[in-house]
Amino acid sequence: MVEKSESWKELFTEVKEENKGIFHEKNQLNDLTGKEWIPLTKSFWMQSGLGAKHPHAQIEKQHPAPYGFKDITKLVTFFTKKGDVVLDPFSGVASTSKACAVSGRKSIGIELTKKWVDLSIERLKKEVGTTKGHEIIQGDSREVLKKYKKDYFDFMVTSPPYWQILNKKTDLKTKERVKNGLAKNYSEDDSDLGNIQDYKKFLQELKLIFSECYRTLKNKKYAAVVVSDFRHKSDFIPYHIDVINLMGEIGFNLKGVTILAQNHKSLKPYGYPYAYVQNIHHQYILIFRKNDKTK
Repeated sequence: MVEKSESWKELFTEVKEENKGIFHEKNQLNDLTGKEWIPLTKSFWMQSGLGAKHPHAQIEKQHPAPYGFKDITKLVTFFTKKGDVVLDPFSGVASTSKACAVSGRKSIGIELTKKWVDLSIERLKKEVGTTKGHEIIQGDSREVLKKYKKDYFDFMVTSPPYWQILNKKTDLKTKERVKNGLAKNYSEDDSDLGNIQDYKKFLQELKLIFSECYRTLKNKKYAAVVVSDFRHKSDFIPYHIDVINLMGEIGFNLKGVTILAQNHKSLKPYGYPYAYVQNIHHQYILIFRKNDKTK
């Protein structure tokens, strides 16, 4: 009876300390207290942003498919400690780098298109005040990552192209971007994964990049991939499932799937009144862990 009483008292004390925001000395993953840790394990998040008119959203919106740095910051702070090095192989306009800058991490972003590299540097200077500790490399991740040694990065987070979704026929959103002088796709470069015609070929090339991410990621460390399913003509493409499968083939272990709800998006009358066509108002945050059993 004494042992049970003491165990209960110890557990009760530990819970009280967590509620006060006490950092657990055995926490080797991040710098969060239990109070900060637990909400981030919820299986869905509401997407958060600054708002289209915010001064710090003006560079971001020039990119046709940016992802919000506020949501990336949650991932960075959960899966790393201050000073760790974070990789984004599809850097875009440096949302990951900004998330790292505001949370005290270092970052390396790889971006194919010079326009987005230039805007990334401009964004960091304007919105963070410095590019120190944050390298934006112009190049193809399939080649650039080969220059990094094995077990280099502490975390990988990215949102890869959704195949040819930005090269579809002009819709209302695309017309609006063109009207405002904004880019409607990533680039016209043949090396751009978003310009690959065949979906299987696209997945093969994506696998090459994530294979290099696996090699350069430290063992037991995590990777997060933000994706969404999409439609191609009359077909529904379960992209998140295909990414899960290819990551598994590489050697990553799937650890969880978080729904990133986009409740701010307006509803469109797709298919009405003839057929069911879904309004896709969420993304998936796929959480993986490297588990190299050869070590």
